[in-house]
Amino acid sequence: MLREEAREYHASGRPGKIAVAITKPCATQHDLALAYTPGVAVPVRDIQQDPLEAFRYTARGNLVAVVTNGSAVLGLGNVGPLAGKPVMEGKALLFKRFADVDVFDIELDATDPDDMVRIVKALEPTFGGINLEDISAPQCFEIEERLSAAMDIPVFHDDQHGTAIISGAALLNALELTGKDIGEVRMAVSGAGAAAIACCEFFVKLGMRRENVVLADTRGVVYRGRTEGMNAYKARFATGRPARTLAEAMDGADVFLGVSVAGTVTKDMVVSMADAPIVFALANPDPEISYPAARAARSDVLMATGRSDYPNQVNNVLGFPFIFRGALDVRARAIDDEMMVAAARALADLAKEEVPDSVLRGYGVDRLVFGPDYLIPKPLDPRVPLRVAPAVAAAAMASGAARNRLDLATYTEQLANRLIRGREVMSVVTHQAQTAPKRVVFSEGEERKIILAAARIQQEHIGLPILLGREDVIRPAMKDLRVTVPVEIVDPATSERAGAYAAALYERRQRKGITLREASALLRQPNYFGAMMVQAGNADAFVAGLTYHYPDVIRPALQVIGPAPGVSRVAGLYVMITGDGRRSWPTSPSWQRNGHAASGSSHGWRCCPSPTLAPPATLVRRRWPRPRNWSNRGVLT
Repeated sequence: MLREEAREYHASGRPGKIAVAITKPCATQHDLALAYTPGVAVPVRDIQQDPLEAFRYTARGNLVAVVTNGSAVLGLGNVGPLAGKPVMEGKALLFKRFADVDVFDIELDATDPDDMVRIVKALEPTFGGINLEDISAPQCFEIEERLSAAMDIPVFHDDQHGTAIISGAALLNALELTGKDIGEVRMAVSGAGAAAIACCEFFVKLGMRRENVVLADTRGVVYRGRTEGMNAYKARFATGRPARTLAEAMDGADVFLGVSVAGTVTKDMVVSMADAPIVFALANPDPEISYPAARAARSDVLMATGRSDYPNQVNNVLGFPFIFRGALDVRARAIDDEMMVAAARALADLAKEEVPDSVLRGYGVDRLVFGPDYLIPKPLDPRVPLRVAPAVAAAAMASGAARNRLDLATYTEQLANRLIRGREVMSVVTHQAQTAPKRVVFSEGEERKIILAAARIQQEHIGLPILLGREDVIRPAMKDLRVTVPVEIVDPATSERAGAYAAALYERRQRKGITLREASALLRQPNYFGAMMVQAGNADAFVAGLTYHYPDVIRPALQVIGPAPGVSRVAGLYVMITGDGRRSWPTSPSWQRNGHAASGSSHGWRCCPSPTLAPPATLVRRRWPRPRNWSNRGVLT
């Protein structure tokens, strides 16, 4: 089934997964004169005078080459450059999807390192960075080292460093949880290829002692004096310890790193490890030992794999798109050790932060809290690029690798607007809210999602949250969720304001047949109580709807607060984020009448969306005329 779906996925429509897009107008003769001759001569001369102007006038600053010779493609081995092309296109897709980095995939029919280096070096004027991919060891080490020394743009072999950076982040957090010192732990490693050796080298940069690493390949432990199956890169980790098998290397070890093949580790080998062992079994698709088997062997094991169906997936997509994003944006000459360490530490720190509800929904879980089952962020966490890319950029500026200096706060905001759909609109709203935080009452204050949202609103100074509910329910939930920020809690059933609110509601609705007793009963419902807090001036906004149906929320608001003076019809407002701009979408059937309100609301946000007035079924088929005397005034209820 999967095979047929994969064939259909790649062949349907336009074959492949990537295409070239035009970024400038080209509809008129004048446009074409600017794009090509004679207008193009102007940037040509500027670049000839100053080569750095290429970053200003061309796509070079956002363009990466993904280069392979197909000699070590995934778990398929030496399939050759042409058969490796779908993988390189897939890499290009990930670069664009996660970090908005453009990619040309380059498949080279070359096996000699000299040829690889010569060809890739000649491509330097075209690209802002080089991502080497699926090149077999040990040639990959030589090729990367020589290109890094010869080129004035970043060269990065993701098979090596990507795995190292992500597993390094997981290692830092696992050691923190176990209370172990990275300089004292012993590590056994299964595998001696590009990823394994790169991980070992990176862990040494993080503080692990080289002599505490025991490397094992298909011929056994890499030890001093061994000659069979050796190379210079393995020799750096040749051990003086007496261990000669992986089982012996794992006996008493604090950490196991597997970058080899499935089934190389048994339960007994895990049992033999030190207290609170850290097991990173990263072979794909099946790890060296399965997650259930390792947990059955040791209840105190901290484990990561390369699989998405187990906790702590070591997935390179957490790293390479954002490492290149940061490197490109500071026009880095290289991706140096400081930049890679900064990326790992940024990921490790992010795992300790509160996880947004959008991420929980995306993975179908109720909570993710830093601990044995959550050592590193999830790949689809939208905060990852906003932590990793700025960290990489900052490290590049500090190390001297950067040619362009950035204000990191401004850069992070620009990055968010670029990479997160809808962020530009929401950032305007958020910044306006932060200038004068308002009191926001949440009627579903006992819900865990609402508690987390309230905490974030408080932490980011967006507003002053008020939770409605029972304090003896909310406080324990806050403790369980590790929410420590002060949040006001009001219980409608015991509030001293209930009597005054009931009298006010009775006064407002008595002509509609409501009695004082009925008003008192309604005020025990959080939606009525929250709306009355706004009406009485004890809150500025009322939010509900997580567990209620729409009428159950809007009805109390209409009965208690009502429409603004002069407004005969209340309408909802949706903001649609499209490929060519923002569109505001009022939901009332009185489309043109409510266009006035929609326009007023959107202008109040200062992001000026273009109002598009149409019912959902006809939105893409009809163009509604712009009403005369389009007003900036309106009501958003």
